[in-house]
Amino acid sequence: MIRLLSPDDECTRRFGAALARTLPRPPTRSLRIFLKGDLGAGKTTFVRGLLQALGETRTVKSPTYSLLETYERGPWRIVHLDLYRLAEPRDLVSLGLPDHDHEGALWLIEWPERGEGVLPQPDLELVLEGSSTGHWVSVEARTPLGAEWLHQASREPEFSSAEH
Repeated sequence: MIRLLSPDDECTRRFGAALARTLPRPPTRSLRIFLKGDLGAGKTTFVRGLLQALGETRTVKSPTYSLLETYERGPWRIVHLDLYRLAEPRDLVSLGLPDHDHEGALWLIEWPERGEGVLPQPDLELVLEGSSTGHWVSVEARTPLGAEWLHQASREPEFSSAEH
């Protein structure tokens, strides 16, 4: 696990950009990041940094009401989900997630605990926590592929102040 202090939104965007730069080769199934944290903790800010580093020029907002937004960036089809308004985990079925579970898909899921028991295991799990000096970002690998990805990302300058 890596723990980083982010003093501001720009720093959180740079953490997302570092993970974008170190994306592994697309596996035969979707690559998955779970983003956990209170409202305003920086989950969408992180996603914005990752997508912008991949070349996204549109405004990146949390899909709070639509639940799902997709982006086509190079070899990746990014599926950004915000499950905050999900009533029950079984409601995920109506989103058609199995249709997005393929090579070249990258899932960025905010509030994954709302889909517990239905969502597959993430490769990386990020937890964002507020503090008086910004917020802490903890990144933990949950699969071997996630471990390799996190190892590569840990070499990026944005991760140089990380606690291991």
